[in-house]
Amino acid sequence: MGIDPGTQVMGYGILRVLDNKPSMMAMGVMELGKYGDHYLKLAKIYARVIGLIDEFLPDELAIESPFFGKNVQSMLKLGRAQGVAMAAAISRDIPIHEYAPLKIKMAITGNGRAAKEQVAYMLQQILRIPDEQMLTQLDASDGLAAALCHFYQSGITTGDRKYSNWQDFANKNQNKVRK
Repeated sequence: MGIDPGTQVMGYGILRVLDNKPSMMAMGVMELGKYGDHYLKLAKIYARVIGLIDEFLPDELAIESPFFGKNVQSMLKLGRAQGVAMAAAISRDIPIHEYAPLKIKMAITGNGRAAKEQVAYMLQQILRIPDEQMLTQLDASDGLAAALCHFYQSGITTGDRKYSNWQDFANKNQNKVRK
């Protein structure tokens, strides 16, 4: 399970991995802007993450770590949102893995500075997601990207080959890489 934490919109994605092949089970967003109270938003995030865990029974949680910005108040709020999502996973004994936004983008697109739209497009191609299942809210695809990044970072295996990350896969499979 992957989460893109936020206090206005939280994105999430759930992967199923069968025979070492990932596929999307679910992705979505939680709209939090309608709640004025910050603590109510945190309670809603906690409850939703618990609900997702109880519904999909993920083995692990991959969560995007906050990037450092200039607005300290925004960082504090984002850190709290991340913290309650992590607390939900901890309460269900689910291991947590944090990834920087640049790491997630690099894992999915090969470019740490890729636009959110590029990440969504690559996810659709990699996971073969039909157009009608793609959400317009990019926070949802960011959550799914965190989950796929973790799958890649855990070690991609294809047959008897093992890859440590996207770049390693690309280097060893030049015939599969389009430039």
